[in-house]
Order: sequence, then C-alpha cells, then structure tokens
Amino acid sequence: MARSQTAQSAPNQVPGGSEERATSKKIGVLSALWPFMVPYKGLMLGAGVALVITASMSLMLPLAVRRVVDNFRIADEALLDQYFMAALVIAGMLAVGTGLRYALVTRLGERVVADIRMAVFDRVIGMSPEFFEKIMTGEVLSRITTDTTLIQSVLGSSVSIALRNVLLFVGGLILMLLTSAKLTGLVLLIVPAVIVPILVLGRRLRVISRENQDWIAASSGNAGEALGAVQTVQAFTHEAASRAQFADMTETSYQVSRTRIRTRAMLTVIVIFLVFTGIVGVLWMGANDVRAGIMSEGALIQFVIYAVLVAGAVAALSEIWSELQRAAGATDRLIEMLNAEDTVQNPQTAQQLQEPVAGAIAFQDVTFRYPARPDTVALDGLSLIVNPGETVAFVGPSGAGKTTVIQMIQRFYDPDQGIISLDGAALTDLNKDEFRKHIALVPQDPVIFAGSARDNIRFGRPDATDSEVEEAAKAAAAHDFISALPDGYDSYVGERGVMLSGGQKQRIAIARAILRDAPVLLLDEATSALDAESERAVQAAVDELSAGRTTLIVAHRLATVKKADRIVVMDGGQIVAQGSHDELVAEGGLYARLAKLQFTDGSIGG
Repeated sequence: MARSQTAQSAPNQVPGGSEERATSKKIGVLSALWPFMVPYKGLMLGAGVALVITASMSLMLPLAVRRVVDNFRIADEALLDQYFMAALVIAGMLAVGTGLRYALVTRLGERVVADIRMAVFDRVIGMSPEFFEKIMTGEVLSRITTDTTLIQSVLGSSVSIALRNVLLFVGGLILMLLTSAKLTGLVLLIVPAVIVPILVLGRRLRVISRENQDWIAASSGNAGEALGAVQTVQAFTHEAASRAQFADMTETSYQVSRTRIRTRAMLTVIVIFLVFTGIVGVLWMGANDVRAGIMSEGALIQFVIYAVLVAGAVAALSEIWSELQRAAGATDRLIEMLNAEDTVQNPQTAQQLQEPVAGAIAFQDVTFRYPARPDTVALDGLSLIVNPGETVAFVGPSGAGKTTVIQMIQRFYDPDQGIISLDGAALTDLNKDEFRKHIALVPQDPVIFAGSARDNIRFGRPDATDSEVEEAAKAAAAHDFISALPDGYDSYVGERGVMLSGGQKQRIAIARAILRDAPVLLLDEATSALDAESERAVQAAVDELSAGRTTLIVAHRLATVKKADRIVVMDGGQIVAQGSHDELVAEGGLYARLAKLQFTDGSIGG
C-alpha cells in the first residue's frame, strides 16, 4: 500500500528510483540469461548452423549475380543457364535456412522465457510477507508478463537477427575489400560517423527504456490493487479518483515511451542517412571506375550489393541495439527478483520433528516489530506455553498482537529476539514446509480461489478423496449450501469467491482446515462472518475438531472464548492476564470490560 501511495502522490517520480535503473546501464546484464539457455544447447547449435548457412548464402548471392552480369553477352547459353540455376539454388538454400533459423530460435526464446517465468514465480511464491510489503503484487505480475515478453522478443528474434547481421557485416566487408580495396577504404571512412550516434543515443535509450518499464509495472500494480478491491472502491465512490490515479501513471508511462520512440527514431534516421549517403558516393566513384575500365560492371554491382548488405546490417544493428537495451532493463528487473533475499530462510541443516507431532507451542521472551513499522512493537517480550491438545483463546483490543501471534507460529516472520518452538524445536531450526504441514489455518479473511467449491476445500489436502471433501464440508456446515449450487461441489465460485457470501466463504475455509487434519489448528476470527445458526453448527464442528489438537483461537465472540481451556488477554503486544472466563471476569480489568460489552464493540476486533 505504501508503494502505491508513493507512486500516486509523486506521478513524475520514477518508480524504483535512479539507483535501481543504474544497474542496467550495460548490455552485459543479458549474460544473466545464459544459465537459462544452457540446457538447450541442441537448439542453440541448430540455430547457429542455420544462421551461418543463411549468412553464407546471402554473401554468395552477389558472386552469382556478378557472374551473370559479366557473362550476359557470351554465346554459351548453357553456361549462362548454369549461372542462373546456381543463383536459384543459393536463393532456395537461403529461404530454407532462414525458415529453419526462425523455427529454432523462436522455439528457444519461448522455452527460455517459460523457464524464466516459472523460476520467478517459484521464487516469489515462497517469499515471506515482508517481501510483499515492499513491492505490489501487480508489479510482480508485470515483471513476469511484460518484462519476459520483451526478453522473448529478443531471444526469439533480435539476438538471431543481430548475429546474422554481424556475420553479414564482417563477411560483406571482407568481400568488399577483395572486390575493390579503394572503394572499401572510402566506405570505412563513413563507419565512425555511424558508430558515434549509436553509442551516444544508445546510452540515452538504455535509461529511458528502464524508466518506461518501471512506469508500466507501477501502473499495473495500481490497477491490480484497485481491481482487487473493486467493491470497496465503488462503495466509497472512489472510481473517479482511481481512474485519475491510473490515468496519471499510464499517461506518464506513455510520455516516457514517446521520448524513447523519438530517440530511437532519431537514431534510425541518422544512421540510415549516413549509411546510404556513403553508398551513393561510393557508387558514383565506382561508376567512374567502370567507365575508365578499371573494374567490370559485374564487379561494381557485386560491390554495391555487398555495400547494401553491410549498410543494411549496420542499420539493423542500430535498431536491434535499442531492443537489447530494453531487454537489458527487463532482465535486470527479473534477475533482481530472482536474487531477492528472503528474510525468513530455511536452516542449512534442518532439525526433524518427531512423529507424531504433539503440537506443543512455546514463546520465549519474543519481541517483534513489523519491518514496515519498525517504531511500533507488535510483540513485547511475550512468553507463553501452549500444551499439546490445549485450546487457547486470545482476546484484546485491536493492535494488541493477537493476529501477530498466529503469523509468528507459521513463521511468516522471525522474531527480533526470543524463540518460538514447536514440540521443543525452534522454528528457525526447522524447514518451513516441514512444520507448516502440521498446521491448519482459518484466517479472518478467507481466501477463495477461482475454481470449484470442491477444489477450494481440497486445497487443504490435495490427495483427499471426494468423499473426504464432502465429509469435511458437512463438519463445517457447508454441505447444504454447496449442494444447492447449480453444479454442486463442482460449481465455479468465481475469483476470490465473489459468487459466495461472506459466511459461505468462511465455512469453505473451515472445511479446508478440517480436511487438512493437522495437529495444530489456528483460528483467526474463524466465525466472524457467520450468522448465529451457522456459527452454532460450525462451533460444534470446531469443538469436535479441536479435541486432541492444539488450538489457538483469535476471537471476540463470547461463545467461542468461553469454551477455551485458557483465555489469554493481550494489550500492547504483552500478555496482561490469562485464565478461565470466570477467573478473568472476577479479576476485573481489561477482560471484564470486554466481557461486559459481550465482545461486540468494533474496538476489540482482531
């Protein structure tokens, strides 16, 4: 959220800053793509062979043309036919080689980009929440889609064309020298005049291209945030402001792209003008040499064709250079993601939990501050022992640290100091995937995926059978409403479950946790969206599910809290009291005040 506010409040400030863009000043950053290309050496070798063949045929064609022109008036028609036939064979080989090169290179580009997308997603999906405090989800998606599309264009086309033109430039220059050293010397005088604008304007293009990509990503992040909360936007009649923010960022991106287009167009105009002006001058001098008998017509035509090939190669390279600049910026952004350090790391040598997991949880003098709020203590020297099979409820005012406790048990963050352990093993000594599979979560805001109701429940245990899914739904009081859907359990529930009510989404989330059948159960306001009748049904299921399991409940409803084995009262990241409902009411203090309000006041929400 902080990122979007920054972008919106400063529309003329480039997202990411100049320091971020500075890392892509060199085209050499594209070498970071090499590890993704190495597994496909066969494709690269085949494309390379096709590339050499097409370049060679292109360079041989002028030789055939010279033979035809110089021998056009000879009497031997059979020999002339052979020359024409040779030209056709060369043209045919050029066509086949070009098609083969296109097929292999395009396939290579698609394959490498698919691998990069998967690598970035694999990296990002495992990052701790702190990572997403610094970057918007929409920007991540922009990098996976827009940036990789640029790389695909380069790998699937531009690099191949660039290498082909390099071969044409070098080969054509050599054959020009063999054809006429004098005219070649004159051509070489033009080269510095062409290279200078490429270097000067190319440097400018690098900066503009990265800036353009940054703004595209920022606008995507802004749009994703607004669309993800479209009902809230509409409820607060914020459409006009959201449109203005997105339009402002998109317009800024467009203006930057206009600068990039103008710079690239200017570079193209300068290079092509200089190149072909030089060709015209050389052609004029060559024509005088033909008239003087110094060289044949065929030799002049051969030289001109080579000069055109060389000039075309230089012009193509100047255009491709700007594409490489954009790809360098895109590569830099993707590699930045692949190299991002997660603050929550698995240990090099992980400790193994003993099976079966009992579910004993301990907080030992835990202090924690959220990275985005370093001046605010979320947990302040918290010490707590939860025995296996115990049900502990956490209550307190908003911001007391209740939900933070739930997040810390899942090791979404590491404490600034202190130790959190499961069955006596510190979470930092365990692999995250290893201990999290023993935890089932029902969050306050249930997450429903765009799929069927069955798939959403099976998310808790992918190998569960249909009957197990339905049993979990029945236990969560979800079976009846799911059965009433048009296609029952196979009904599509929409993105984020938009086709379900809040209570229905919550019950599917509870069914998911029931299906997981984990020894540790975390309920973060799990019944907050349920009506009274559904809450009673779900509460009965939760009571049954909690039996023999360690259950931590964040709740503000009296019925949920009273049945807990122990109630922990939190305020300011500390435990201020704990005990049974009756004990805490008798003590007075914060819990007694909350109980008096029947846990219905908004100020005590989790």
